[in-house]
Order: sequence, then C-alpha cells, then structure tokens
Amino acid sequence: MADGFATRAIHAGRLPLPAEPPLAAPIWQTSTFVFDDAEHYAHTLHQPRQGYVYTRYENPTTAALEGTVANLEGAAEGLATASGMGAIATVLLSLAGAGDHVVAQRDLYGGTYSLLAHTAPRFGIEVSFVDAGDPDAVRAALRPSTRAVYAETVANPTLTVADLPALAEAAGQRGLPLVVDNTVASPYLCRPIEHGAAVVVHSATKYLGGHSDVVGGLALFAEPERHDAAWRAMIELGASPDPFAAWLVLRGVKTLALRMRAHGANARVLAELLDAHPKVARVHWPGLPGHPTARLAAKLLDGDPGMLSFDLEGGRAAGRRFIEATRVAKLAASLGSTETLVSHPASTTHRQFSPEALAAAGIGEGMVRVSVGLEDAADLAEDFTRALEVA
Repeated sequence: MADGFATRAIHAGRLPLPAEPPLAAPIWQTSTFVFDDAEHYAHTLHQPRQGYVYTRYENPTTAALEGTVANLEGAAEGLATASGMGAIATVLLSLAGAGDHVVAQRDLYGGTYSLLAHTAPRFGIEVSFVDAGDPDAVRAALRPSTRAVYAETVANPTLTVADLPALAEAAGQRGLPLVVDNTVASPYLCRPIEHGAAVVVHSATKYLGGHSDVVGGLALFAEPERHDAAWRAMIELGASPDPFAAWLVLRGVKTLALRMRAHGANARVLAELLDAHPKVARVHWPGLPGHPTARLAAKLLDGDPGMLSFDLEGGRAAGRRFIEATRVAKLAASLGSTETLVSHPASTTHRQFSPEALAAAGIGEGMVRVSVGLEDAADLAEDFTRALEVA
C-alpha cells in the first residue's frame, strides 16, 4: 500500500550526497540528524567530534568554521558560539564557578567588563581588575582561588598591546590558563597561543566575518580537554551558533588576509594625519613610534591594526560633534567591517564604566574610536579633516 500524500510530502525526497565534494562548504540548515540505532544516538550525544545529533551540540557547517579558525590560531580545537560574548561567557563559566577568582585586564571592551564586573559576581565569581601591562601587578593579584587570567591582545578602545609572553609566564607559574581576546588583532596579526595563551576568544562578528552581516563568536583551545569542558558549558548555556551564521563567518575568513592588510594601511594614513592635527590631543595606535606599546606591537603583531582611537581637545562635547560630522565614516556600533565606523566610547560602547573606571582604563571623555574600513584613503582623510574642523 502506497504512503499517503502528507507522508510522501515529508519523506519522499532523497537527500543527494554527491561523490564529488563541493568547493564551498554547504550550509547544513537542519536542527537535528537521523540515526539507525539508539546506541549510536546515545553515544553521539556525549562525544564531541564523533558525529552529529542536534545543531545545538554540533553541526557540519559550524565544525568547518571551528576547524578553519583553529588552524589559523594554531589551536588544537575550536568552538563556535552565537556571539563573541557567548564565547567569553562560555569560557569563563567552564573555568570558574562559585568561590573562584579571575584576574582581568582593566581596559577591556565594555561588554566584557560588564560580564566580569556585574554578572560574574552573581555566579559567585570574584574578579580583580589590574594593569595588564604590569606582570608584577598580575602576580600580586593572584590568589589560591584564582582560576584564570584574562586579557586582550589589542585593547578596545585604548589600542594597548598586551605583553602576552609575560602574562602567560605569570599565569603559568601558578598553573593557570591565560585567556586572550584576539578580536582586534585577528589571527592574521597575532596568534596568542604561540605566545603562551591557553584559550583565545573572538567576536567573529568583527574581522573574521568582516561585512557587518553576521553575529558570531569563537573560542580556540591549546588543549582538547579545555575544549571539551567549554563544549559542555556551551550546550547548557544554549550559546551555539546558527549554521547560516557560521557559513557567513567561514566565507568572510577566506578574505581575512587581504582585508587586514587594507585595514592597516588605511589606519596608518589616518593615524599619521590625526597625530599631526592641532585639535587632537593624543592618538592611540601602536603603529606610531610614540605609542607606549609600540615596541610590543612590533614584536607581537604581523602588521598594523585596523583600529585606532584619539582624544580631542574639548572633551565629551568635541567627541560627539566629531562623530556626528563625518560623511564617509558612519556612526555605528561594532568594528572590523568594510565600512569605517566611528563611536564615542564614554557614552556608547563603554557606558557601563563609571567615571572612575573610565579614567583608570585610560578612556578619555573626548576619545573617539575608529574602526577603519576599506574605503579610499584619500576620501577618509578628507572626511576626517572636515569633521575635525567642526569638532
């Protein structure tokens, strides 16, 4: 007896699995996978990298992204998440719990600072914020209950380059993992695992995706055991990515090298223009010789970063006038895209900071953050010169 219409509409289609592999990774846009026996199903539920059961656990498109970025970072394993904050929260909660302690860099991205300063204590995790440029201060902050040291390769928005080898040594002397947010540098400019980091996190929304059309995150692990613990935390937190989002990031990664070179070249043009302008009090960009971490940047980075920030004479009012006056550069959140984006950290991305915390992190009232895009350098220079006159 033939199956009915509704049954055939659901089951009659045959999924072709060609012998010839596709050049581009397919999008496996499915929530679940089918098994022939219950034992295989049960086994796959608890064993990462040994099959696919449910996309919240693993997905082939997501696995392709994880493997690609793990390769670029020199990691043993990768873990994709729904956002950069999802990656950071997953890693944090896989390393620390109630009664534990974390030492973190003081000048962090605002979302990370908020997670560590406000959300982590609700889970019983205590956090000490220190000057990551001073390894002795990091060592002094360590306790018997410390479970990790957290830093950013290139700080957002001060563009301070972390002394990763020194931080890794300070953490390693106590058997602690160094966790590094490598978003601003990307693996093209720096690979923190080469300098002793145990875990690397990214907002894949930024340079990895690169086109302002996807939100995603990644965590990369020097040791498979840390990946397994984070994978289980990610499942329980529900921080897994959508396959289409993973595919968009995977597509963006293919042009990462080309884009990072162009971002850095344009950033140099703007940094040198701003550094010579009388209305600019200070430029924060480690490619300039006068930057306090210029020597570290030359040692650790394989090129110029595509972000910069600068302090305007005139404080908060001047900063806001500038970001509202640009024509080519757009006033928008995020970074690492094809478009040049400007923001005023004190009132936007770092609004979670108190005035005291802003000052301690080196974020001035008149600071403007710039994510330099891929436009023609001459157009950006003209746009910034005109906006500075307004500011």
